[in-house]
Amino acid sequence: MLYFLTELKEGLAISFRAIRANKMRSVLTTLGIIIGIVSVTLMATAIEGVNRAFEKSAEAFGTDVLYIQKFPWVSNDDWSTIRNRRMLEVSFAARIERQSMFSAAVAPVVGTARRVTYINNSMEGAFISGTTSQYLATAGVTLGDGRFFTADEAAGGRPVCVVGATVVENLFPRGDPIGKTIRVAGYPYTIIGTMEKQGGLFGSFTADTRVFVPLYSFQNQFGGRRDVTIQVKVADLKQLDDAKLELEGIMRSLRGLTPGKANDFNINQQEILTQTFAPISLVIASIGLFITGLSLFVGGIGIMNIMFVSVTERTREIGIRKAIGAKRRTILIQFLSEAAALCLIGGIIGLAIAFPLSLIVDKFLPTAMPLSVVFISIAISLVVGLISGFLPAYRAAKMDPVEALRYE
Repeated sequence: MLYFLTELKEGLAISFRAIRANKMRSVLTTLGIIIGIVSVTLMATAIEGVNRAFEKSAEAFGTDVLYIQKFPWVSNDDWSTIRNRRMLEVSFAARIERQSMFSAAVAPVVGTARRVTYINNSMEGAFISGTTSQYLATAGVTLGDGRFFTADEAAGGRPVCVVGATVVENLFPRGDPIGKTIRVAGYPYTIIGTMEKQGGLFGSFTADTRVFVPLYSFQNQFGGRRDVTIQVKVADLKQLDDAKLELEGIMRSLRGLTPGKANDFNINQQEILTQTFAPISLVIASIGLFITGLSLFVGGIGIMNIMFVSVTERTREIGIRKAIGAKRRTILIQFLSEAAALCLIGGIIGLAIAFPLSLIVDKFLPTAMPLSVVFISIAISLVVGLISGFLPAYRAAKMDPVEALRYE
């Protein structure tokens, strides 16, 4: 083992001397690896960033929350049969709350997109959500400031509201929104709380663009005949499947469905999103990394070509080293070390370029560069160097010392 480490140390020393002696050639040789590592690293950071953004967005739906809705989130069924389903009713929420043994909180939610204004500032297409005081318990959102409306305020239809971060940014770019009165489609509502910023990939499905108002106030001002989502927080995550079966039974009873009839509603949950996204993400990642990996392949060919040139140029050197007792393994390690060193230098330079580029890309698309991506990029550089340098190194190791010494 000690002898091997000595050979490796000597091989690396010779390799770095050779690289320094041919600076311009070394720079041009590593250029392909640099471009390849930049491409692969940026693709990996983009994939990692999108996956993290999706996970963060999916958290807003809650792993222990079930959503009873007219439509499924994902379906292969004929849309013509789904769209004709009857709408859900707000009254179902109270019935579910009384009958369900596995639920901890139940909140009906209705919505519409309207314009909201405050003095001279306005926001088009804000999503107005009418709900009850139990909404916070059934949603993966957190209050940033103030409070949510109480059960009495919800039952009385008081003109109070809680707004999302994007609404605050549009209407109150430099002021405190708490206590201010905004107009929602012309109706006055006093802000009593704000939501923490969620961000993510689901746009209006997050709380950022929403204005939460008491359900009965919503019904009085925007109409009561709207499709309803009933959010049910399960008391124990381990009983999620039992809760889903129980809710299905309750809903079939409320809908008056006889045995044998298909459900005309869906019970959606976060798992549906993750199961749908996972294979899509895998396909995108595979295609993206394959395409960007081609640049690494081209860089590897360049390394192999230059290493063959280097072996030819140093034929006499190889002959002399063999004549004075150098083993095949020693020569093999020397040239493998040179190829690996070239690729490693290229990989480090590529990472140094990719990191600031990823920060620029992050302004348009979510990116993330964890240490695992850094280590993988360095490992890929070494592997490409070893693979690219093997054939030239093997050729050098097999040279006949007599023939090598005769080379001019």
